Amino acid sequence: MHALGVELARIVGPGDLVVLSGPLGAGKTTLTRGLGEGLDVRGPVTSPTFVLARTHPSLVGGSPLVHVDAYRLSSALELDDLDIDFARSVVVVEWGSGMLDGVAESWLEVDIERPTGAAARDSAGPAGAGSADTTELESDEPRVVTVRGYGPRWGAAGSA
Repeated sequence: MHALGVELARIVGPGDLVVLSGPLGAGKTTLTRGLGEGLDVRGPVTSPTFVLARTHPSLVGGSPLVHVDAYRLSSALELDDLDIDFARSVVVVEWGSGMLDGVAESWLEVDIERPTGAAARDSAGPAGAGSADTTELESDEPRVVTVRGYGPRWGAAGSA
């Protein structure tokens, strides 16, 4: 997932929004960490679960990375209320599927599936983190990743 984030950094730029979906432990934050490395931003890139959003400034004069955890948000309006500079940043929103109405006209949606069994056990989201086996959640098991672009920036909905 980290390597995918580094590769994704090659195609995103200011104004790009990336929405990450997948169960707890799927690799959303790991992918974002790789994206941050690829964009050469100040780190460490960690999950913003309790602060909702973190901004990581560029170390090389590029776009900042804004990392959002939308798990506790209930609507696009609440996401918009975070007052994120979407136009000049690369924005990654974990748990943001279905929250983009009126927030952005283009985005990349990255769906991550973990191996069978782990996803069903942890489908409760971040609140279930205490009951999950950390070793299994951080394992290097293969993931199935689907990337789709939406809106004028990425063309019609489809695979990227």
